Amino acid sequence: MEFLQNNLIYLIPVMGLIGILVMAVKSAWVNKQDAGDANMQELAGYIADGAMAFLKAEWKVLSIFVVFTAALLAYSGTVHEVNGVALHSSWIIAVAFVIGAVFSATAGYIGMKAATKANVRTTQAARTSLKQALKVSFTGGTVMGLGVAGLAILGLGGLFIVFLQIFNVLEANSTEMKTAIEVLTGFSLGAESIALFARVGGGIYTKAADVGADLVGKVEAGIPEDDVRNPATIADNVGDNVGDVAGMGADLFGSYVATILATMVLGQEIIVEKINGIAVDNLNGFSPVLLPMVICGLGIIFSIIGTWFVRIKGEDSNVQTALNLGNWGSIVITAIASYFIVTAMLPDQLHLRGVDFTSMDVYYAIIVGLVVGTLMSIITEYYTAMGKGPVNSIIQQSGTGHATNIIGGLSVGMKSTVAPILVLAAGIILSYSFAGLYGVAIAAAGMMATTAMQLAIDAFGPIADNAGGIAEMSQLPPEVRERTDNLDAVGNTTAATGKGFAIASAALTSLALFAAFVGVAGISAIDIYKAPVLAGLFVGAMIPFIFSALCIAAVGKAAMDMVQEVRRQFREIPGIMEYKAKPEYEKCVAISTKASIREMMLPGAIALLVPIIVGFGFKGVFPTVSSAEILGGLLAGVTVSGVLMGIFQSNAGGAWDNAKKSFEKGVKINGEMFYKKSEPHKASVTGDTVGDPFKDTSGPSMNILIKLMSIVSLVIAPYIAVSVRDDLSAKAVVKTELKMSGHLDAANQQLQKELDSMQTEMNKLTSKAIQNAPH
Repeated sequence: MEFLQNNLIYLIPVMGLIGILVMAVKSAWVNKQDAGDANMQELAGYIADGAMAFLKAEWKVLSIFVVFTAALLAYSGTVHEVNGVALHSSWIIAVAFVIGAVFSATAGYIGMKAATKANVRTTQAARTSLKQALKVSFTGGTVMGLGVAGLAILGLGGLFIVFLQIFNVLEANSTEMKTAIEVLTGFSLGAESIALFARVGGGIYTKAADVGADLVGKVEAGIPEDDVRNPATIADNVGDNVGDVAGMGADLFGSYVATILATMVLGQEIIVEKINGIAVDNLNGFSPVLLPMVICGLGIIFSIIGTWFVRIKGEDSNVQTALNLGNWGSIVITAIASYFIVTAMLPDQLHLRGVDFTSMDVYYAIIVGLVVGTLMSIITEYYTAMGKGPVNSIIQQSGTGHATNIIGGLSVGMKSTVAPILVLAAGIILSYSFAGLYGVAIAAAGMMATTAMQLAIDAFGPIADNAGGIAEMSQLPPEVRERTDNLDAVGNTTAATGKGFAIASAALTSLALFAAFVGVAGISAIDIYKAPVLAGLFVGAMIPFIFSALCIAAVGKAAMDMVQEVRRQFREIPGIMEYKAKPEYEKCVAISTKASIREMMLPGAIALLVPIIVGFGFKGVFPTVSSAEILGGLLAGVTVSGVLMGIFQSNAGGAWDNAKKSFEKGVKINGEMFYKKSEPHKASVTGDTVGDPFKDTSGPSMNILIKLMSIVSLVIAPYIAVSVRDDLSAKAVVKTELKMSGHLDAANQQLQKELDSMQTEMNKLTSKAIQNAPH
């Protein structure tokens, strides 16, 4: 035990390395699987090349952003005092930012590389059995999950150790520790910045290709979704990788890091009791800071164990049940192990910002986080899964046309916000009641502990989707496509539940970051009774709407270009429909790539610049309201509105998608069976087309938006913090107002005395006049 206590901090990056090593073993296993015949490999090659082309183009643009931002952060690190208040930063924050950006990009690359290797091998495995196809596709997803979690823990844990040495940190509550954690926020900022562009850019790419392929291929030409004759089909399959895999990988990498960091910031404020100069936690008071990293690090190990439960026996086995078993297995193990971790690391009594709590209270908060994550996944599955009431309601409304299908999907999406928000609200209240703001943050960390497993399940979907596309394009036997369709249908649900998990984690993470921001900025409360703060609240609530509008409009513009190109090829290249000529796939890939890179810039700028503009632009403008308070109001509005928009759009899109897919096996509407190419099916295709940018572009981008704005605010918080001078100025204004109020009260009292005196004299004169009057 003494060895563990003395070396616990060094075991954190080791757990990250274990995740990366297991990832490498699983990646090698996937690569050894049969990749099928030459035609299948050629098609898979087009997809892999297109995905790499997009990443290279994206990285070229983002590298300029990273260098420019790193230079600004390096300069900010040289400022050591603002308005008489000492700042705890260093130019090294720029190095942390660059490392975070590189690690985030690498996480996305690992997932995309694994997916483009696993897709064709899943197709080939589906020629033998559903069991083998699931094994290959899920192992490919596991590569991304372990890669993301492993890199996050290795990066955070490794940098934290380095910063403790550089800044000579000896005490957990010291100024040096504040500097180390402030510099570490650069790592999270880099991760979230890349995640935003990867998610938005990837989402625009995949949906521009998907919508273009659907509108011309399925609706106009009447050919299957992944028909080799459709020029946009390769771009569509590339999009699954750059959006749902690389984008999602970078997204949850950022969430993972931000959650741990927010908990560390709050943990640093907790003062651990000392007896005879020795902290009672036997970790020199560092236990509240190290706890989130230890839980998430061990979560990698528990996720690896959870993957062993994902097994099926035969063709009739339920794939969704197998995935759920693996997910729940890792969650249960985490819940059990967290008890021993918390009781071993934390002291019995802790205190943070006026709230006293115990180590067991912290454990209960972790359980709350795990329960919230599980419930969010279950609720999302209900609203988006085939065969459930919400999706069936959309199917029934497809029977009366396109408009009623759209109305039904919008209704399902809006109703789907109720239960998740109630669960989140209950989770926030319970975790806070147990351990204050630290409880909310550690609840988010508990939820994120099984990120490796969540990502493995999520990435499995796009791999299965690609496998089905390759099977269709290769014109393999029907039973192969049936197996891949089985996996793909489950993958649609797991993708939706993954988005539900991501938005729930983002909500709790943003709240923890918000609490950290309030502490660093030196403000005690966000008072919406103050007009500037209320204005900030309204502006913040508006931002997710304009952000979504830009994302959806970008998909629409790019899809129009894609439709024109597909129509041109059908018109100008003779023999495509007869399989005598090969479409120009690369031109469609180029359209999606250029459009996504071009259109991702403005939404990204909004997330990065708005907090800076508000924080510095309103500094000193109002005598009784600081810019930090206004920015706090803005963050509150963004968080609430963004969470609701994210849930609504993701669930509506997922429900529309599975309503469309239900027609492949046939659905009963008013006692009559309908299949693909029927009028109700065409209505469902319209709904799915509308839902595509909802569920894969703007919806999942909401969680990165709210986290990134919170992190940017946390980074600039020391520079806009309420200083002693500001505080004295505000107090002086208040005193002046009180003084003026006092003078008015005195004047009123004097006036009242004079009026009373006059009334007395009047009464005397009246009485005398009555007495002297003749009778």
